[in-house]
Amino acid sequence: MRLPTWIAQHLAALRAVLVFTVLLGLVYPLALVALGQLPGLNHKTDGSLISSGGTVVGSALIGQSFTDADGNPIARYFQSRPSAAGDGYDPTSTSASNLGPESVVDTIATDPEESSESLLTQVCGRSKSVGELNGVDGRRPYCTDDGVGAVLAVFRADGLTGPVTRVVSVNQAAPATPFVSEYQGVTVEPAQPGEDYVAAGGVITPIRGDAPVEPAVPADAVTASASGLDPQISPAYAELQVNRVARERGADPAAVRKLVKEHTDGRALGFMGEPGVNVLELNLALDKQFAAR
Repeated sequence: MRLPTWIAQHLAALRAVLVFTVLLGLVYPLALVALGQLPGLNHKTDGSLISSGGTVVGSALIGQSFTDADGNPIARYFQSRPSAAGDGYDPTSTSASNLGPESVVDTIATDPEESSESLLTQVCGRSKSVGELNGVDGRRPYCTDDGVGAVLAVFRADGLTGPVTRVVSVNQAAPATPFVSEYQGVTVEPAQPGEDYVAAGGVITPIRGDAPVEPAVPADAVTASASGLDPQISPAYAELQVNRVARERGADPAAVRKLVKEHTDGRALGFMGEPGVNVLELNLALDKQFAAR
């Protein structure tokens, strides 16, 4: 007996759903899982986990911090680049800060919980800290000596033109001393919490200062990656840390440099991206070869 057309069409549709459910919902995923367990691929598909002493200590694909309980860098370890993912390197909150080059003015609120740092101040503070940790000049253009953005709000008699009538160091809250005492003959004031100097008509004016054109602290030491999970640092940032790590471990800097080179990956396919040093793998190699004093 021939089925009515509408029933035949529904049965054909049901068969197609069942076939594709089996193929794409069961066979295809299971085939990929099986493929991922082949020798040479299984380590990557399982998360590229790294073990030490029988304990998983991290992943070769996800960065992590090397700090003490108070968040201070542990001097005997190479330090990773900053992270904006959650509280740092959180794979469930992978993200960048979404702050761009125009983020130069801090939010200084009366309630400290509502205050926030601009990207410029974050970079300045990190550069100062990295410089102090590694014994190098941490100064950068447009940064103050105390590690905030060197930015003035300049008020003029006719808005954008005319004589300067008032100047405020917008990232240095009272009672801090402004990084310059005067600007075009006008005394510079510290910022007052809760004041919006842009809305009040101030022209935001970054001041370059006398920092070197090429800072000693590399860019990846002061900026977070787009994912916030980058497990690698640049060879330049690794080189900056060699002497400090060698000193803390009582090791020859040349031997530490050799380890850095061994854990430096080249460009993908020989031409894409930049070389990088895997920080976790390097620090584990240090622990194995040069026990901390």
